[in-house]
Amino acid sequence: MNKITVILVFTVAALLLGAVLAGSRQPLPSTGAARPALSVSLVEPAWRELPVAFSASGSVAAWQEAIIGAEVSGLRLAEVRAQVGDAVTNGQLLALFADDSVLAEIAQGRAALAEAEAAAGEAEANAGRARRVTGSGALSEQQVVQYLTAAKTAQARLQSARAQLQAQLLRQRHTRVVASDDGVISSRSATLGAVAAPGQELFRLIRQNRMEWRGEVAAAELPRLQAGVAVTLAVPGLPAVSGRVRAIAPTLDAASRNALVYVDLPGAVQAGLRPGMFGRGEFQLGASAALVVPQEALSLRDGFSYVFRLTQPSGALARVVQVKVEPGRRLDDLVELLAGVAPGDRLVASGGAFLTDGDSVRVVATTDGAAPDGVTP
Repeated sequence: MNKITVILVFTVAALLLGAVLAGSRQPLPSTGAARPALSVSLVEPAWRELPVAFSASGSVAAWQEAIIGAEVSGLRLAEVRAQVGDAVTNGQLLALFADDSVLAEIAQGRAALAEAEAAAGEAEANAGRARRVTGSGALSEQQVVQYLTAAKTAQARLQSARAQLQAQLLRQRHTRVVASDDGVISSRSATLGAVAAPGQELFRLIRQNRMEWRGEVAAAELPRLQAGVAVTLAVPGLPAVSGRVRAIAPTLDAASRNALVYVDLPGAVQAGLRPGMFGRGEFQLGASAALVVPQEALSLRDGFSYVFRLTQPSGALARVVQVKVEPGRRLDDLVELLAGVAPGDRLVASGGAFLTDGDSVRVVATTDGAAPDGVTP
């Protein structure tokens, strides 16, 4: 009986304590208004002229490379006077073959020519006498024909001797390897003491030290290009270089479906460009109007771009909605918006990363520093 009495006492006490606590509760006072998530300034999309351009990648190359080779055979290379990187002029001596044997052949050719001239003179004299006595019976007709034939044969031998001498003189000229144009030596395979074969490459020459950029342009972009279009080439570590499209390849690469566009680079040497460098070129196609906002007005979320647009203000606060936009061209800190907004929309100028759709904000000022219409700062 004592245990039951104790349990009843504790139960009654608990009920009395709950009643007391329930009577002492009071409702919490209401705040009366929502707190702003952020104090913001506003910006409106504006129309601006932005350049129309697209980019492509490619390599710098020599405009043309001239191959300078050996034109004689069996001669030893006696001197090499040009090295890689040397600037040369048209006709400058680059290498020299030993011409001792050629000079001996020239002397022999001159002697043979003198002999042929003498023989031709004698044969012509005999032919002249034969012509004068023709019909007199002093010489038979057969003898006259022989003298005339001998004169013609002597003349032919004389011409052959002259041609052989000219060939030896030409061979002597070919012992001098000269530059075929102004430019810079880009490769040298000439080795002192080597005996070169006819046509063997000795030097390569970048003609006029002129370079070009060969951009790989997709087929879809080709209709927008034509000769004369301005291009700005950027190579890492070097200043930008301006150029113009000279030609467009008539065919596309079967694997990449790209076409080569050849761009002249007048300032390539001064900028430090060298053949083989890789760069990115921007083709300038003019300008067009674009609806732009500052870069800070955009927020990137889940791979998409958004802005926050103000709805109808309510007192000191205004509500924002998140709007998905499609960015386009960029110029400095301005971004073109292709879809999602219209002129006159009031957008949050910065701080969108801290907002969510439907947040309340306190509007401080527009971009020009004035409070927006209908909103009390």
